[in-house]
Amino acid sequence: MTPSLRRFIDWVAAYTLSPPGAVLRMAMSVPAALEPPTPQAGWMLAGPGSNRQPRITPERARVLAVLRPGEAMAGARIAEAAQVSPGVLRGMAEAGLLRPALLPLASRFARPDPDHPGSALGPEQAVAAATLSRRVAAREFSVTLLTGVTGSGKTEVYLDAVAECLRPRDGKPGRQALVLLPEIALSAQWLDRFRARFGVAPALWHSEVGGKTRRETWRAVAEGQAPVVVGARSALFLPFPDLGLVVVDEEHEAAFKQEEGVVYHARDMAVVRARLAGAACVLVSATPSLESLTNARTGRYHALHLPRRHGGATLPEVGMIDLREHPPERGRFLSPPLIAAVGAALERGEQAMLFLNRRGYAPLTLCRHCGHRMRCPNCTAWLVEHRAQRRLQCHHCGHAESPPAECPECGSANSLTAIGPGVERVLEEVTDLWPESRRIVMASDTMPGPAAAAAAAQAIQDRAVDLIIGTQIVAKGWHFPHLTLVGVVDADLGLAGGDLRAAERTVQLLHQVAGRAGRAEAPGQVLLQSYSPEHPVMQALVSGDLDAFMAAEANIRRPGHWPPFGRLAALIVSSEDEREADRAARDLGLAAPGGEGVQVLGPAPAPLALLRGRHRRRLLLKTRRDIAVQPLLRAWLARVKVPNSVRVQVDVDPVAFL
Repeated sequence: MTPSLRRFIDWVAAYTLSPPGAVLRMAMSVPAALEPPTPQAGWMLAGPGSNRQPRITPERARVLAVLRPGEAMAGARIAEAAQVSPGVLRGMAEAGLLRPALLPLASRFARPDPDHPGSALGPEQAVAAATLSRRVAAREFSVTLLTGVTGSGKTEVYLDAVAECLRPRDGKPGRQALVLLPEIALSAQWLDRFRARFGVAPALWHSEVGGKTRRETWRAVAEGQAPVVVGARSALFLPFPDLGLVVVDEEHEAAFKQEEGVVYHARDMAVVRARLAGAACVLVSATPSLESLTNARTGRYHALHLPRRHGGATLPEVGMIDLREHPPERGRFLSPPLIAAVGAALERGEQAMLFLNRRGYAPLTLCRHCGHRMRCPNCTAWLVEHRAQRRLQCHHCGHAESPPAECPECGSANSLTAIGPGVERVLEEVTDLWPESRRIVMASDTMPGPAAAAAAAQAIQDRAVDLIIGTQIVAKGWHFPHLTLVGVVDADLGLAGGDLRAAERTVQLLHQVAGRAGRAEAPGQVLLQSYSPEHPVMQALVSGDLDAFMAAEANIRRPGHWPPFGRLAALIVSSEDEREADRAARDLGLAAPGGEGVQVLGPAPAPLALLRGRHRRRLLLKTRRDIAVQPLLRAWLARVKVPNSVRVQVDVDPVAFL
């Protein structure tokens, strides 16, 4: 383990208040990779030294023609190339023509060619790429926030920085590069772009990678044989011996926050990893987080911006549909204006997308007679109906059951009804409206991995699909050149509840969804269905002035010292016994720190007060920006003896409040 990786493990443990061993375990996630691979046996020419003159048959002659002096080859390869049986090779060995040899260990990953011809960059892209390349070539720590409208070519720009990282400079070899993506499904089209730029594929690291590949990849990274790794947040803990560049694509995404075990934000830890390795860090987004924007505006980060779409494409026109004036038909969820727009796009032979960030058929099932709601027994959550699979499922703990024929509360038969739409219900409506259209649903449960996502993306690119119905998985990074219309079924969905970042997240998500439209020659159109078209989020999306929206959001948070102008840390107290959870939370509340610029909110039941069978209570520590929360948290936790049956999870810099 390199000194920089050891320092990184200690730093993450100290910052997150996690046991160092728990962080070390993430860095040593593949113990089997520490064992050297078993060499394979093969054959090579025996060479001079024998006085025997063995008979050379036609088969033996073909084998001798295949092998070069000093070269070892696997027996199967020799037999296939010479068109002989393995017995011929054994006979040649007995005759002194061949001798056993160990095969050299081949590198699993081909080295990307930094000078492989890629896409032609536009003038603005070229300037940004040259700036990034200079920072990488300096071989010292820097952070750059690379922003730009959707479709402006940010990926091509930072791939030029990857190329610079791979190039030898001043007699020093090239360095390694790491690219983090928030969703492994995104890797499908991204890998195509990488191959087009470098001629080969990079190393992949995410939860879908099999055991053998994980062992080989981990060892290749440690030996410097994997020049570029693209992966999920856990790739930060791979043992790079000489990391020169860390890229965080879609840096605003909440998926970069790990909520279980060691709780950390991969975007922030990527900056730390780059600093400790003396590497450049690039944060990339069309809709950057307020934290990163603030760091750029205060000079902590460099900033680069691409204001126009690449190749002459224009940004889509965004329009509102006021559902108070244009309500859908009873039992339906698409308004007449949206139906007309989708129909017109299909008639023109173009593709359309309907976006709804809800999986399944309906988010709630209730009894028409007594009002009973079908609820998860393990969580404070309603069961989501998945009609195609005939099941009700909790999306938090995975509990599933068949829809009952009678209401469990009042016993009424056939009284359970679906309330609200999910993507399956939108698919049902679309099928009724346009039965001849070719449709696909893109959601995490219909496309569980990169292979399924790649197949779906290829079908859309090949124009084998007319209508795409999707959840947030369709919002990020995809390039569908024939998609011209995006309809958002429920634009208000993310604004409910009291989440600090609800407005910011909704703007980011819907702007990213809107950015899928009109990415080629044909102009794009986006229609947002909303009951609150006057909301600042909706107005920002229609005007396209996200800078003004983020400035207003900053002005709301600054006076109260809310992030990024203050610090937060959460304590989540949980136990299978509700009274024990309440008692431990009360004791922590009584021992809470105080002082100027320090405030503790709670304890209070978490929004998900029951999760996976555990009762949960939350306390929130809020401080000014100049106050470190870790010493306060350590002293606070040391003052309270918590029973073994109660778990206290520390979440520094929380992004979700469930």
